[in-house]
Amino acid sequence: MPKFMFRCAKVAARIRARRTARFRAAAAAAVVLSLMLTACGGGAAGNGDGKPVVLTTFTVLADIARNVAGDKLTVESITKAGAEIHGYEPTPGDIRKASKADLILDNGLNLEAWFGQFVEGLDVPHAVVSEGVEVMSISEDSYQGKPNPHAWMSPVNVQAYVDNMVRAFSELDPDNAAAFAANGDAYKAELQAVQDQMTSSLAAVPENQRALVTCEGAFSYLARDAGLKEVYIWAVNAEQQATPQQITRAIEYVKANNVPAVFCESTVSDAPMQQVVEATGASFGGTLYVDSLSEADGPVPTYLDLIRHDAEVITSALTAGAGS
Repeated sequence: MPKFMFRCAKVAARIRARRTARFRAAAAAAVVLSLMLTACGGGAAGNGDGKPVVLTTFTVLADIARNVAGDKLTVESITKAGAEIHGYEPTPGDIRKASKADLILDNGLNLEAWFGQFVEGLDVPHAVVSEGVEVMSISEDSYQGKPNPHAWMSPVNVQAYVDNMVRAFSELDPDNAAAFAANGDAYKAELQAVQDQMTSSLAAVPENQRALVTCEGAFSYLARDAGLKEVYIWAVNAEQQATPQQITRAIEYVKANNVPAVFCESTVSDAPMQQVVEATGASFGGTLYVDSLSEADGPVPTYLDLIRHDAEVITSALTAGAGS
């Protein structure tokens, strides 16, 4: 390895070590503070209504969990609407909140790279809601062979998420197990209806236009369910920028296949995809939502809204260019 590259690697390693040390110190301080508050009578979990508190890692999981929990649990998200989940850096306030929760839910599949450090030292149970889904692997870049974490982009997979939540909530609050099961069954019926509508509407896209070109490879599960070919600039949005080679590859695919429209996600800059648009003449089909819901007055305040929105945007943009 050239000396320069070796030095860069050493510097990067030192930076990561310092960041980890700072995080652990902040986490330890937050836990100590939480314990002190609890001892003084100020550490009761939640909002004072006596309900167990469930903390999720991001807003999509929080919405799904609220549908299962109903009015029996208080569900909160660590990250806010619009946050980018992959490279999120928890704050001491997040640690304090987590230390007072009764249950933490995470997606798993390497989505929350920060999660291991986040829960380290916390005596709070947690459940991985993606357990049992049919995992798809990332096929390119440095993440090749690793699980694609965006399993919630399939309403079929989310039905497994619901089952996992029903089990976790029933263990947390056995007295309300029947309510959780009933809520879960009702929500799964809604999920299946959205899945059926999505596949039906996307079936109208002509065969030669059935390509979903996005910034991040976050749509493997949706593309599989809808019979679309997935093409992306980068595999996982995790502390990286699009390279010229990645943009060129997307441009070549769009040109070669006469793809009428391309897309990007709400939590990243669409500047790289706009380069594809300029170079190919394809239209920018719109913004898709993956890692985060919008605020309540935005376009995707719930998970079901998110899937419906993405399916409608994709279908409208691809069919508009049919035959061109």
